[in-house]
Amino acid sequence: MTRKLFVTTALPYANAAFHIGHMMEYIQADIWVRFQRMQRDGDAQREVHFVGADDTHGTPIMMAAEKEGITPQQFVARIAAGRAQYLDGFHIAFDNWYSTDSPENVELSQGIYRKLRDAGLIVTKTVDRFFDPVKGMFLADRNIKGECPKCGAKDQYGDNCESCGAAYQPTELVKPFSVFTGSTPILKPSEQYFFKLSDPRCFAFLKEWLNTPGRLQPEMVNKVSEWLGESGEKLADWDISRDAPYFGIPIPDAPGKFFYVWLDAPVGYLASLKNYCQKMAIDYDALLNDPATEQIHFIGKDIVSFHLLFWPAMLKFAGHPVIEKLKVNVHGHLTVNNEKMSKSRGTGISPLRYLDLGMNPEWLRYYIAFKLNSKVEDLDFTADDFVARVNSDLIGKYVNIASRSAGFIAKKFDGKLATSLSDGAQGWLQRALTKTVDGVVSERQASIAGHFENREFGKALREIMEIADITNQYVDENKPWILAKDTTKMAELQDVCTTALVLFRQLTILLSPVLPQVAADVAKFFNEERLVWAATEVAGGGVLQSMLGRKIGAYNHLMTRVDAKMVEALFDAPVAVPVAARQAKHEAVDAASNGGGIIEALAPEISIDDFSKIDLRIAKIINCEHVSGSDKLLRLTLDAGEGRLRNVFSGIKAAYQPDELVGKLTVLVANLAPRKMKFGVSEGMVLAASAADENANPGIYILNPWPGATPGMRIR
Repeated sequence: MTRKLFVTTALPYANAAFHIGHMMEYIQADIWVRFQRMQRDGDAQREVHFVGADDTHGTPIMMAAEKEGITPQQFVARIAAGRAQYLDGFHIAFDNWYSTDSPENVELSQGIYRKLRDAGLIVTKTVDRFFDPVKGMFLADRNIKGECPKCGAKDQYGDNCESCGAAYQPTELVKPFSVFTGSTPILKPSEQYFFKLSDPRCFAFLKEWLNTPGRLQPEMVNKVSEWLGESGEKLADWDISRDAPYFGIPIPDAPGKFFYVWLDAPVGYLASLKNYCQKMAIDYDALLNDPATEQIHFIGKDIVSFHLLFWPAMLKFAGHPVIEKLKVNVHGHLTVNNEKMSKSRGTGISPLRYLDLGMNPEWLRYYIAFKLNSKVEDLDFTADDFVARVNSDLIGKYVNIASRSAGFIAKKFDGKLATSLSDGAQGWLQRALTKTVDGVVSERQASIAGHFENREFGKALREIMEIADITNQYVDENKPWILAKDTTKMAELQDVCTTALVLFRQLTILLSPVLPQVAADVAKFFNEERLVWAATEVAGGGVLQSMLGRKIGAYNHLMTRVDAKMVEALFDAPVAVPVAARQAKHEAVDAASNGGGIIEALAPEISIDDFSKIDLRIAKIINCEHVSGSDKLLRLTLDAGEGRLRNVFSGIKAAYQPDELVGKLTVLVANLAPRKMKFGVSEGMVLAASAADENANPGIYILNPWPGATPGMRIR
């Protein structure tokens, strides 16, 4: 039976560009998909459908669009228009990229809801919901932050803890606050719709589903089992509704109510597949009902509660056929130097900056693949390790084989490989492409295929590099550069170089899921349309006859070494204030030249590079309020054009009343590291002017940009 694979990844929220964490997940899935596309089941090519979409609904997008004076659909379309440069740039080949704000998703989401309702798993309850008294609206879960009720982690959203992975109700948050205004929300009653996850049927199903072999990694089975409890006592009903105004899918027969985004977002996987099937004239229903079809989903560990509790239960009791064939692959986060990425600490990596610097996307694909395994472990990016790994493996071992051999074939033999190989060469082929374990000889191709299948990419690449090591040893021992100097050794030279290039081609085939562009270039070099995985098989120590006597093309260098300076430039530089500059603030200058102590001495000279490290942005003051317990601070809620609001504490209370500032524009130091204060976290600094001698001139003057500037504009 030919496998049919429906492969999906987490849907990015359509309020911002892709970050490097997105690219890690997409690269992982793309490698697995490319491997599967190269496989055959019997005589049939394996069928793979790789789809993605933007997660477009919810209050944050609605509010961001409102601020810009455009519709949510226009806002989402602008974000979606920027996706291709990332996906194409890193050779990520989705078959279809769609949107959850689509007719297919409305149809499928409402259809699933109706089936759940008919199954008796939808109930209504009047519950207390958080309401922002300043904004005058009910708050969605992601519009509320506070401390996780499970682990105590700060600055967590109202639905799910990104630290411990727990799911909870927003009313369980400790010290909640509105992300829009920074105010403490109040509770107001509202009738809501719930999915009865607490129903015994859900527990019985989830217990069986989670423990089906091959469904999940063992560590995730254990984690989710903890959330289930012994008899389902830990499962709570799931609030699936939101009140108008809300950008989302209307709930059938419930005026003014919309689906919570987490209900329709996972249905977006199916909507994208359905849209793709319509484009390709594929029978969508037949595909999903085919026993050979599997859904393979790649997801980060921070959002597993939705994908391993609510989503499977929802699919099951809506009678969806894919649930029995759903497998979820959970991965960890991407860290830098074993720390969470942070622009303010200079450990952020922008995917577009990577490409703009001219860095080869396949360097990153290889490095990420080398680090990945099937466990739920964080992947750490270290600059020195990145340079060393890519230069050692891809340049020093892999590309080196072709660069040491191809030139001799071109110059000495008119580009033609040998028509036969010596017994010695055959022996080296056997040695490189097979391995012996406990006295049993097997082809490495099968072992490497098993590693790719099981997402043990690091193991696959290590074994591939063992082949490269053996090949380089062969070249070193036979020294073609010496043979080329002796006209009586030409047959031996052709034999050695042909063997090396045969092995190079086999290495390329094995690496092609990771290095698709290099593989395409190598196929062209060998005058092939594409490289086929099955061609790595070497039976009885022989070599593929199709290679012998073949004329190859001109060899062009396939890949350059990584320049360490490029990697240094990749990282977002942290904001640092020189010690001398801090000291200069407190130094007095001659009264005759500085207006009696009012004008402060200039700080030491800096370069344009120093200045460019500071990211100054126009920000609008959305709200301002006194800080209880402080005689100096005001709490500012700022819109810096990011699609979210910032909370900033500023020591300007003596100079301004809160209502004087609301609606004004100011200047924000946007990349200053967040500072934990007694009253909360301050996410930047607003700029204000004051005199060196506050007794001589006690005024504080907040900067107010010229009319016409808009939030998010950078000051250069």
